[in-house]
Amino acid sequence: MKSKAITLDHGSGGLASHALIEELFLPLLANPFLERLDDSAVLPLKGHSLAFTTDSYVVDPIFFPGGDIGSLSVFGTVNDLAMQGASPRYLTLALVMEEGLSLEELEKIIASIARAAERAGVAVVSGDTKVVPKGKADKIFINTSGIGLIAEGIEVGSHNARPGDIVVINGPVGDHGMAILAQREGLNLSLSLESDCAPLNHMVAAILERYPSIHVLRDPTRGGVATALNEIASASNVGIVLEEEGLPINSSVKWASEILGLDPLYIANEGKCLVFAPPELAQGVVEVMKQFPEGKQARPIGYVTRENPGRTLLKTLVGGTRILSMLTGEQLPRIC
Repeated sequence: MKSKAITLDHGSGGLASHALIEELFLPLLANPFLERLDDSAVLPLKGHSLAFTTDSYVVDPIFFPGGDIGSLSVFGTVNDLAMQGASPRYLTLALVMEEGLSLEELEKIIASIARAAERAGVAVVSGDTKVVPKGKADKIFINTSGIGLIAEGIEVGSHNARPGDIVVINGPVGDHGMAILAQREGLNLSLSLESDCAPLNHMVAAILERYPSIHVLRDPTRGGVATALNEIASASNVGIVLEEEGLPINSSVKWASEILGLDPLYIANEGKCLVFAPPELAQGVVEVMKQFPEGKQARPIGYVTRENPGRTLLKTLVGGTRILSMLTGEQLPRIC
C-alpha cells in the first residue's frame, strides 16, 4: 500500500481497495469470518447458518434512471446476503443527512426504500439518523446492514469454484455504472441508459431450490465483472476463461463505453449475478434465471480451468487471449 493517505482509488473495489483491506484492516481485525472476504459473513447459530452484511451508499446523483439511493441501499444489501445463498429477512437503516436536504427529497427516498423492501420481501427493523452541517456531506449517505438465513448444505463462497465449472450471468453488464456516469455528467449521448438496480434474492432462491450444489454466487458490483472474477480465481486458486463472444452488453452501454474509452467489464452492476455451476447444471441454471425479469438475457460467459491459477483470461472475438487484471484506478467514483 504505497499511498500515505486515502484516495478515491481506495473505494473502487479494485487493487487499491484490496491492498487497504489486506495490509491495514485484516492484520488488525483478523478472524475466521472476516478472512473469507465474501460479500457477507457466514455465522453459526444453533445448528443453522446466518448471513450478516453491511454496506454504505454514497451514490452521486441520489436519483438516477432506474433507481435512487434508497432502492440501491436495499437491493445492494439484499443481494449481498443472497450471494451467500441466504434468504434475506431483516435490514437496518442508518442515514447521515446534510443540513439543507429537502424534506421532499427525503420523503421520496424513504418511500423508495419502503417499496424496495416490499419487493425484496424484507423488513427494516431498526435505524438511526444523524445530521451534519451544510458542506460536511453531500445531501445524504445511507448505511444498511442485513441478516438472512442459509439453508443446510449451501456453500457458495468465492473459495468454492472448481475446474470445469461453467460461469453464467443473468444479463448485460455495465448498465448501472454507465447510467450513473451519464446522469452525473449530463451527457447527452442520445442513448437509453438505465441502471439494472434490482433484488436478486428471489431468482437466487429458485436456483438454489433446484440446484443446491452450485459452487459460487457473486454479484459484480464495484470493479465490475473482471474484478469479481479475479477475486474468485484468487480465492479458489483456479483459472477463469471469459469468452468475449458470449458477453451480453447492451448496445447503449457498448457505444457509450467506446465513446468514453471505458471497458464494460470494469463498470459496476447492481442487478447482476455470476453463478459457477458444474457443467451438467449450467443450462438448467440459465433456464431458471430466464423465468425472472432480472434473468431474461441469462447465458454462459466462461469456464473454470486448472491452468493459470489466480488469473482471469479473455478469449477475444479475433481469436486471441488477453489477461483481465483486477481494476486499477477509479473509473467512476461514488457509483454505489
